[in-house]
Amino acid sequence: MVRINDNFIKLPSSYLFSEVARKVKVFMEAHPEAEVIRMGIGDVTRPLCPIVTDALHKAVDDESRAQSFHGYGPEQGYEFLISRIVECDYRRRGIDIANDEIFISDGAKSDTGNIGDILSTANRVAVTDPVYPVYIDTNVMAGRAGSLMSDGRWSEIEYLPCTAENGFSPDLPSEEPDMIYLCYPNNPTGTTLTRGELAKWVRYCREKGALLLFDAAYEAFIREDDVPHSIYEIEGAKDVAIEFRSFSKTAGFTGIRLGYTVVPKTLLGYGADGEKVSLNQLWRRRQTTKFNGASYLTQRGAEALYSEEGQRQLRETIDYYLGNADIMRKSLLDAGYECVGGVNSPYIWIRTPEGMTSWEFFDYLLEEFHIVGTPGSGFGPSGEGYFRLTAFNTRENTIKAMARLMESNK
Repeated sequence: MVRINDNFIKLPSSYLFSEVARKVKVFMEAHPEAEVIRMGIGDVTRPLCPIVTDALHKAVDDESRAQSFHGYGPEQGYEFLISRIVECDYRRRGIDIANDEIFISDGAKSDTGNIGDILSTANRVAVTDPVYPVYIDTNVMAGRAGSLMSDGRWSEIEYLPCTAENGFSPDLPSEEPDMIYLCYPNNPTGTTLTRGELAKWVRYCREKGALLLFDAAYEAFIREDDVPHSIYEIEGAKDVAIEFRSFSKTAGFTGIRLGYTVVPKTLLGYGADGEKVSLNQLWRRRQTTKFNGASYLTQRGAEALYSEEGQRQLRETIDYYLGNADIMRKSLLDAGYECVGGVNSPYIWIRTPEGMTSWEFFDYLLEEFHIVGTPGSGFGPSGEGYFRLTAFNTRENTIKAMARLMESNK
């Protein structure tokens, strides 16, 4: 008899974005003439930067010749990319990160989900609420979450509300968790924490011996000076934090896949015998066993982004999406909606009209105005009454969607 992992049965029947896609599919089948503008799932619309496609073509040529062919690469990534990441993303900001603390992967989603492999299922977990669903679901799969309660919370997870009432800045945990997930700039609310606000989290983790799992997938969208691009800009963070980065939303790698994770060698956990263990070594062991490395082609494409021209093209792409976000934010405020985000982030977090749930607002916008967003309740209990829109669309569609939304609130 084959036994299953019963924790999977505890999960809701469908992933948030799968349910959004299902509803849109049903609507499109019933209304094939409708011009639907998708601002829900955070996929990008602009093509890869020209310097990336040039690098990909050259890498394909490398693979066509015996003398430059690359087969299996190092599971943690090629040095040609790692060295550029270390220099450009960290040392230029005064952060001392070593090459062997960088692990290239196929995306931040994979790593934020897989990091639990090296951590005990006995660890207590805290998440901000609303939250990126992967953090919750992968801990449910691992057996850390307990049971799903009637209010939508999991019994063994501590929820740290981020709502208008607390300025979307979570309070420190009260239950002394072992693992804490933070994502800033935040998905889904689009809000940020200042240097001082992040420092209190690092101090907390140092005092309590907690591990900070810091998702910095949207750091390239930061434009304000007092918002750190890396958790390691905070003194002492290398002793308590793992950082996740992505090329997906910044460089359009959603289709070709690439990200990386930083696991400092000073970061330690404890075995059942109480002995200290290097998390860097455990993650290396996990990756070399269960991951065969990101492709040579994709890594060459990413390497090109770290050139002077690559940085210029990358900023142009990000500025385009931030321009969309600015249009969205101003239009929504003018139309009378309450919203945050869209300044250091591609996400806009809207309060739904009074008396309307987030899924009711989803149906209303889809059916009446042919706009797709994401219901806030899908991100956690504190997301109810809110709605997420993304700036990852064309300028034309962004302007058109905002014109429709302004009509919706008249």
